[in-house]
Amino acid sequence: MANDIDMSRKRPRIVVESNIPFIRGVMEPWADVSYLQPAEITSDMMAQADALVTRTRVRCDRHLLSGSPCSIIASATIGIDHVDIPWCEAHGIEVRNAPGCNAPAVAQYVLASALRCRDPKSMVLGIVGVGNVGRIVERWATALGIKVLLCDPPRARREGSDGFVDLATIAEQADVITFHTPYTTSGPDATHHLCSREFLAQTKHCPLIINAARGGVVDTDALIEAIDTGTVEAPVIDCWEGEPEISHELLKRAYVATPHIAGYSFEGKARATQMAVDAVCRHFGMPVPEIDPHVADAPATVTARQILDGYDPLIDTTALRGAPAAFEQLRTAYSLRREPQ
Repeated sequence: MANDIDMSRKRPRIVVESNIPFIRGVMEPWADVSYLQPAEITSDMMAQADALVTRTRVRCDRHLLSGSPCSIIASATIGIDHVDIPWCEAHGIEVRNAPGCNAPAVAQYVLASALRCRDPKSMVLGIVGVGNVGRIVERWATALGIKVLLCDPPRARREGSDGFVDLATIAEQADVITFHTPYTTSGPDATHHLCSREFLAQTKHCPLIINAARGGVVDTDALIEAIDTGTVEAPVIDCWEGEPEISHELLKRAYVATPHIAGYSFEGKARATQMAVDAVCRHFGMPVPEIDPHVADAPATVTARQILDGYDPLIDTTALRGAPAAFEQLRTAYSLRREPQ
């Protein structure tokens, strides 16, 4: 990356979702930046925008972007199911996300929840989806003495089946099952309702189900039925079907119920913002600034005390139970926690 920018070039016009932390003032030396709430990011606002930096609450599709000069969308999130990728690709719009940005925070959330329900020495943890998040959950859980089972069919096909099990084995052997897959609706590895009525019926150890992936990965109605019949334990739910309009029936039954904040750490947000800024600046040939604060990588191992002292998900559960209609406000105004160091 060159240190200098050709100042004769037109300054890019960038729309930024205003809830993204640590980003104000970073790109202003080289671009004209507008900060808008998600509801304010409309087709009219994008009609003159060259770039969009957003999160998951802005649907990026032809309705928003048709006729816009926008040539890049940078989402400061892992998931990009809010972006119509085929339409963007067909119209020459580059799409970037922030893979792995909040993986340590999600691992912290999962283990903080699991350790409140199970003894690590006797726990069998099934991890479904072993990407950026699943790998850290695996590494930290193994360091805690937890037996880990890994299920990731795409990785098993690429790398060989050694070290991986199928979903039926997870159901049969695990007493904690955590999902870390993207949300997809087609293809051989579609994850829509991966945690289905059929899957839940196969479970043998009244497992703790944890969904910190995407709401649609779990069939809400099937999970409620499984709780009511004693097939599974009261679950841990951070991602909900239909959010921010969430199931009050599942909310009542969940052990941990939070407003999609599993990845909301100080460090995770800083990483996501840095990745989004990097993508936009490189796209336009601008210098790539380092945002403040700078954050370290996740530690190789953690202790149970670090996990339990660092985060109590029951505090966030109390807040959501007290005001389920405020799901979005609780999420937006969330006080970022610190990851294990």
